[in-house]
Amino acid sequence: MNSIKLSKLATFFILLSAIFTQDVAGQSSRKDKRILADSKKAKTTFIQTDPGMKNLFDHSYGYAIFPNVGKAGFGVGGASGNGTVFKQGKAIGSARLTQMNVGFQMGVQGYREVIFFETKESLDQFKENRLEVSAQVSAVVAASGASASAKYSNGILIFTHPKGGLMFEATVGGQTFSFKEY
Repeated sequence: MNSIKLSKLATFFILLSAIFTQDVAGQSSRKDKRILADSKKAKTTFIQTDPGMKNLFDHSYGYAIFPNVGKAGFGVGGASGNGTVFKQGKAIGSARLTQMNVGFQMGVQGYREVIFFETKESLDQFKENRLEVSAQVSAVVAASGASASAKYSNGILIFTHPKGGLMFEATVGGQTFSFKEY
C-alpha cells in the first residue's frame, strides 16, 4: 500500500516538475524574444543618433546590445541589464551586464549600451565570459558624428546612449558580462 502511494506521489511530482519546467522555459523564451526586439529597436536608435554607426554594425565581427541598463548609486552603486549578442548580424545568444562602482556617486540613470567586437577573438573572449570592462576602457556617448573618430581598444568599442535620469559620479569600477548561447 505504501509503495502505491509513493509511486503516485512520485508520478505527481514528476508531472508537476515537467509543467513548471515547461512554463519557465516558455517564460525564458518570451523574455529572450522581448529583449531581442528591444535590442533591434536600440540598434535603430543608435543609428538614428549617429548615422555613421551603421558602418560599425555592418562591418564589426559582432556586437552585444543592452537596450535597457539601469544604474543607481549613493556612495556604492551598480548597474545591470540584459541584451542580445550578434555575430555578423545574426542573433546568437543573450547576455547579462553587471557593474559595481565605488566612489562619489548619487542618482539613478537608464541607458542603452552597445559593444562592438572587432575580431572573432574579441567576441570569443566575451562569449567565454572573460571580458571585463574596467575604468581604463571608456565608453563613447553616442551622438551625431561620434563614431567617426572612435577607435577599438583591445578589440572592443563601446557606445552608450542615455535614456533618462541623472547621475553624478566620480567612481572606480567595472562591468562584467555573462553569455548564454541560443
